[in-house]
Parts: sequence; C-alpha cells; structure tokens
Amino acid sequence: MSIASHVRRSRVLRFCMVIIAGAVLISCGPATKTPAGPTDPYARAKDAFKSGQFDKAADLTEKLVTANPPADSTDRARVMRAVIFTGKLHGAKSVAEAYAKGSEKQSDYRRLKQDTLVSAAKAALSLAGTAQQIAPNGVIAKELVLDVNYPAVEGPIEVKELATVQDGNLIEPDQQEAAFAGAYRKGVSDALAEALCGDRAKARDTLAAGSAKLEGAAFAVFLARGLAEAAVVFDNHHGLDPAKMRAMCDAGEGALKAAQSLLKETPNKDLEKQAKQLQDKFKALRKSAT
Repeated sequence: MSIASHVRRSRVLRFCMVIIAGAVLISCGPATKTPAGPTDPYARAKDAFKSGQFDKAADLTEKLVTANPPADSTDRARVMRAVIFTGKLHGAKSVAEAYAKGSEKQSDYRRLKQDTLVSAAKAALSLAGTAQQIAPNGVIAKELVLDVNYPAVEGPIEVKELATVQDGNLIEPDQQEAAFAGAYRKGVSDALAEALCGDRAKARDTLAAGSAKLEGAAFAVFLARGLAEAAVVFDNHHGLDPAKMRAMCDAGEGALKAAQSLLKETPNKDLEKQAKQLQDKFKALRKSAT
C-alpha cells in the first residue's frame, strides 16, 4: 500500500470515528421530558370522573375494589363506583321510560327501549355487587369518604331530547347518543346530591376540595334507595326477571340492615323513616316477584 493510500485511509477512519462518537453523544443526551399524568389507578379514576368519563373511572377502579388485602383506596373506590352505577341506573332507566312512551307512536323506539334496559340492568347488577362490598353481611363503616371532584360539566336538569322522544317524534342516531350521555351525566350529578343529602349546589360546594365525609347510616339508605330502583328494572313492565329482582331486594335489605344497626347507636328520625319506607317497598317488590 502506498503512503498516499495509507494517509487517505487513516483520514477516512478518523472521520468515521468522529461521526460515531457524535451519534453516541446524541443518543446518550438528556431525553425530552413529557408531562406525566398520575400513575395511581385511583388518581386516574378521579381525573376521569371529573372529566365526565364515568365508565372509564369504573374500569380503572375494578381491580381496586376486589384487592386482597385491600389497597389504601379500596373503600374510596367502592363509594365512587356506587355513585357511578346509581347515576347510570337513573339515566338509563329514564331513557328507557322515554322510549317506552314514545313507542306508542313510533314502533322503532321499542328496540331502543330494550337496548337501554340492558344498560340499566347492567348498572343495577353492578350497584348490587358494590353495595354488598360496602355493607357485607349487613355491616357498614360508621364513616365513609366520597373522594371525587364534582364533574367539570354538570349534568342537565332536563334532557331535551327525551321530551322529543316522549312526544313520539323521531330523533337521529347522534341525538340518541346525546340523549343517553346527557341522561347519564344528569344521573351522576343527581346521585352526588343524594349521596351528600342535599342538592347539586351543596354537592358542588362540598366537593370543591375533592372529597367529603359520609355518615355510614345515610349512605346505606342511599344504597338501599338505589337498589329499590334497580329492582324495578327487572319487574313485569321492564326486564321480567324475578330472580334478579329478588337479588336486588336482598342487596337492598342488606344495606337497610346496616343502616338500622348504626341508627340504634345514633338515632336519626328522618333516616329511620326513610329506612322504614324502603323496607315496606322491598316487601312489595318481593311480593310482585313471586
């Protein structure tokens, strides 16, 4: 090899070494940081709840509520889910009832009524399971925590699309979706108010800090009230499933037992009256399920 060739080869090698070294430095340099969201499932669920993604919040807490041993957020997750399922039950049931009324003039609404009742039934069964987690064997904690932020977009007071449906006028598929979404948001906003024994304004103010303490007896009555509504989803006019109707009654009476146990220690005439009314309602529901 000539001296000139050797020199040229050396220069090429040095040039390649410089390129490789530069590439290594670039690859090893500081990575671009991207904003990180919360990694804790409950924190993510709380964010989802605030943004109105209630189904996502329920999915994110599914493993938390059955964790063994329980996680720090297991009890809070159960309370959140009770509110979500109560709200979804409220919403789906109201939509199904609107379609039932509208079907008197529009036969197309019969299928939509049945489809919506399926959603209501799923919410009812989920609520029953959650109630049994919160008040197993008729026992509930004296104090619970509702650890959620009030939804950034509050549910409507009335769902305008449902008024159109009840009048027997057809609405487009996108309006049908909007009706269910609006009824769902309305249901959750109303459920928050019920859980906090007040109205929406009270719920909004109370949850401004992101959480609120709940009396166990009052929340047990809240659960029982939701389960009485859940039982109706399976009556002769809706789902016609006596076994599931009785299961809703079982769960509701378990919640009432928990409430009444606490009310013996700390009497509350208003809650006692509500519990008695619900007890009578469950008896009537059981009778209709036979």
